[in-house]
Amino acid sequence: MIEWKEEKVIETNIENVWELFLDENIKRIMPKVEEHALIEKSEDEPGAKHRQTYREGKRLETYIVDTLAYENKEGEKYKKVSFIIGKAFEITVSYHLIKLDDNRTKLIYEGQNQGVNFVGRAMLKLANKKGNHDVVAEFMDRVEQEALRQQ
Repeated sequence: MIEWKEEKVIETNIENVWELFLDENIKRIMPKVEEHALIEKSEDEPGAKHRQTYREGKRLETYIVDTLAYENKEGEKYKKVSFIIGKAFEITVSYHLIKLDDNRTKLIYEGQNQGVNFVGRAMLKLANKKGNHDVVAEFMDRVEQEALRQQ
């Protein structure tokens, strides 16, 4: 299993950052996502399901994203989702936003990737931990750049 937890302070209002995690804007922070379609419930509640298609090179992978938790309070936002990709990896991630003041938001990005079968577990044991860290850091930077762009 690979786990991560990264934090970053973004110099903008919490609503600017949170807006990026809405369905209509998800491709801005996840450019490899080709489709993100709500198929059950509404996007702002636990139990929502989305069909998501992700491009990795020439390969497209489609899977269901389950929303496990969703909170949208004035000074704090939280979304936790889970999905199985490639029939080999179960990925659970959470995005936690905390309002520090009117112009600063703390983003906490936490997650884990675990193998759901022998192949998945074996691949994770061979995985490059630094590579995963780089992917997480790149995501955090992209969220910051997009949030600052829309000020």
